Amino acid sequence: MAPQQAQVRERRSHLRFDKVFTIYLSTEGGLSRGIGRNISAQGLFVETRDQLSLGERVKVTFAGEDGTEMTCLCEVRYQVALSYGRKDGREGNSRGVGLRIVAYEVAEDQPLLLVARERVMH
Repeated sequence: MAPQQAQVRERRSHLRFDKVFTIYLSTEGGLSRGIGRNISAQGLFVETRDQLSLGERVKVTFAGEDGTEMTCLCEVRYQVALSYGRKDGREGNSRGVGLRIVAYEVAEDQPLLLVARERVMH
């Protein structure tokens, strides 16, 4: 291992839940669906067709198969657009956003529960 590689530090120190969930995104423009991936206590990645602005606040609702729901308020941290080759030789495309969790909704008629964390300046 090269000395430079030994100094690389993993920024993502939180445990990740690597499962795919259907989620619902609530924005000023309305409601849409997405696919939540790579979920941690700090945030998640969402595949979505919608374009979201950096810094935009969105409500993300996870819906369980048993009807339970959990909603959190998130902030858009980054966007990606991917182009890839499919098995059939055609081109595939995907779009997504990285979201940082800002607060959790504990009840519809109560204020959001803010997440305590350090502010990251980029």
